[in-house]
Amino acid sequence: MAAAQTDGRARTQQDGRELLASLLKDLGDDEAVIREIIEEARVHSPDVAKLSVEENRRHVTVMLRAGLAALLGGERVEVGDFSDAARLGAHRAAQGISITALLRGVHAGRGRITEIAIDRARAAGVPAEVTLEALVAVNKYAGMLERHVISGYHSAELELAWTARDTRQQVLRQIMCGEELSGEDLVRGGLQPQGLYHWVLSDVTDLSRARSLEQRLAHDLGVYGFVDGRLAGLVSRLPDRDAVGGEVLMVASPPVPLGQVSELHPLVGSALETGRRLGLHGVHEMARLAGQTALFAQPALAELLVHSLLGELNPEDEFHRQLASTALAYLDHGHRVDHAATALHVHPNTVRYRLGRLSEITGAPLDPTASGSRPAVVEAMRWWWALHTWLEGAVRRA
Repeated sequence: MAAAQTDGRARTQQDGRELLASLLKDLGDDEAVIREIIEEARVHSPDVAKLSVEENRRHVTVMLRAGLAALLGGERVEVGDFSDAARLGAHRAAQGISITALLRGVHAGRGRITEIAIDRARAAGVPAEVTLEALVAVNKYAGMLERHVISGYHSAELELAWTARDTRQQVLRQIMCGEELSGEDLVRGGLQPQGLYHWVLSDVTDLSRARSLEQRLAHDLGVYGFVDGRLAGLVSRLPDRDAVGGEVLMVASPPVPLGQVSELHPLVGSALETGRRLGLHGVHEMARLAGQTALFAQPALAELLVHSLLGELNPEDEFHRQLASTALAYLDHGHRVDHAATALHVHPNTVRYRLGRLSEITGAPLDPTASGSRPAVVEAMRWWWALHTWLEGAVRRA
């Protein structure tokens, strides 16, 4: 009987291991899990959150699947392939992300995937001892993975320290942080101490794309490098729009002395986020995005305005979304029905009909001259802000 019980327990554990292996394999292909890990890393590491979600997703997906493959492959974790971990460390060093911020994101993602795995194993009925056995292996692998991330980071730091590129990046980061540099240091970094420079920030976070863009902008009078995980630069004239191309977004400050750059950095960053939300590409001056940037900095007020003006619209109703998109195009094109119709590829009468229906549903006129009590520009601003916020929310729900 004892032998039978032992055999039964062995079969139960073996079944549990097979079930757990299946669960772990599914984790690596589960987009919802990957999104949760990314969100956890971005919440706990603001520097990592400055990178694009796509950049985070690429590394999380590669490392998660590599780790699960090592655990499921039956090999000792010591002989696993940790090249992706070392590459992650090297990339973050080149992007100017601190090792502390990097590890904070790694730890947060590691903790979240562990919680998810435990919850799913428990729900599937995997024996506790089998789950514990797997967790021991996971922790051992995670420790080795972390050491390779650190090793890759420090190796890249040493390599960068001997390059002229690193000198320029270091100067950029010091200026952005408000540090005082000698004239000799500035000249060594490719800058003139008394010069006036535009602080330029891009949405490029991928190293290969950044190097390609830098090469296209080589004739600009200034220097480029990674700051806070994005390609940034100090240039004496605005970047060439043709060289930047139509897939990259760059926002530039007015020309200022080097001592004022650190004050403008957060403003340029906010304007860059505004440009991203508006779907812009190419080179844009920060001052031209000032109004939208100021509005987007007040999300709570935006929601109140949406409720006030557009509370009768249903985000799940395709016709209502069509009405809102038409109204926004109408405002974006200077209240010109013909221009809005051209942009939307519809007849002008279609635009007029949709604007009329929107006014009927909301109970408020979109025409800024109809309200009478407010200046037209203020009324137009209220509608533009409400429509843009409402449409963003509708897209997220879709």
